[in-house]
Amino acid sequence: MITLLTFIQPAQGISQEYGSVGEVQLHRAQTVFDTIYAKYSADNTLLLRENYPDDDTYRADYLAGEGSSSTNSYAYLWPFSGTLSAANALFESTGDTAYLHWIDNRILPGLQAYYDDTRQPAAYASYIRSKGHSDRFYDDNIWLGIDFTELYLHSGNRKYLDQATEIWTFIISGQDTLLGGGVYWCEQKKASKNACSNAPAAVFALRLFEATDDSIYFHRGKEWYAWTKKWLQDPDDGLYWDHVNLQGKVDKRKYPYNSGQMLQAAVLLYRVTGDSGYLADAQRIAESGYHLFFETFTGSADEKSHKILKSGNNWFIAVMLRGYIQLFDVDGNRTYLDAFSESLDYAWQHARSADGLFGQEWKDVNEESRKWLLDQAAMVEMYARISNLP
Repeated sequence: MITLLTFIQPAQGISQEYGSVGEVQLHRAQTVFDTIYAKYSADNTLLLRENYPDDDTYRADYLAGEGSSSTNSYAYLWPFSGTLSAANALFESTGDTAYLHWIDNRILPGLQAYYDDTRQPAAYASYIRSKGHSDRFYDDNIWLGIDFTELYLHSGNRKYLDQATEIWTFIISGQDTLLGGGVYWCEQKKASKNACSNAPAAVFALRLFEATDDSIYFHRGKEWYAWTKKWLQDPDDGLYWDHVNLQGKVDKRKYPYNSGQMLQAAVLLYRVTGDSGYLADAQRIAESGYHLFFETFTGSADEKSHKILKSGNNWFIAVMLRGYIQLFDVDGNRTYLDAFSESLDYAWQHARSADGLFGQEWKDVNEESRKWLLDQAAMVEMYARISNLP
């Protein structure tokens, strides 16, 4: 098994002590990243397994409708794509082109197995195309589009922008005039318009505007931000509900990534327009999210109380972190990022299993034997992103 350490020589010698907080967090990111490929790789392929250990009783419950009724040999697109986000964060934090080498030679060839151009516009399907048609989700593709756009912004390589703009064509096809606009969640089951497809669509558009200076992206980003705020914002705290169906009924569950993407979109709009209303939106989301998604925790009698992330989907939390980092770059308020950093420190010391993997519990080791691929990729992303903070 060849890991990224083969390409990044400074990361060797894992047992050495690292001086700065950033070096410690970066080392943690790299360690978990290597563990992913050591434990989740599928033999004789560039694909990955959904869980470790591989579990033939597992059924994915995050698909449209009733979920998967059969087992699959490989990960679905969503958890596989998390490894691209992880490697993207590592490259952004370090500037080390070895991460691009890994993306180009290990991740993107695997991702190609999900690429479906038999249906137009072309897009990435939820499962590998060799197993027939599977649903194509707009949010799955948007997350990839954001990663490709950021890879272009940080590398200057046009091929990443070309991949992002192809995804853009698919996302535009997922919008209609029902409910006054907005992007659907699933191409095959157009039953709802979700925060997870519209908030990141706004981020995607605004990042493409940053990459191209084409005003069409700015106007789309502003439009999707306004649509999501109109339909899915809780007026009491400024956070975001999950989705609205075509009859106008809102599912009022709140997940970290939905509010986190609106936080990020608000900051991006503020940076472009200078409109202080967007900054106020972002700061309100940040404060409310801090109260809802964190809790006060004291680990033992000799530890001081501190804020720690509540247990939940690690990837939802990683996406929320993106928004808080974007806000910190504008207002310099460290309160929230200090809480993320303390949570990540505590999880490293107390929530990793003996095999070096994470569950969805931040205070103690998750005793479940099965560990999900996406949870590991999310931890890589968070350690990498937090490592680059001053």
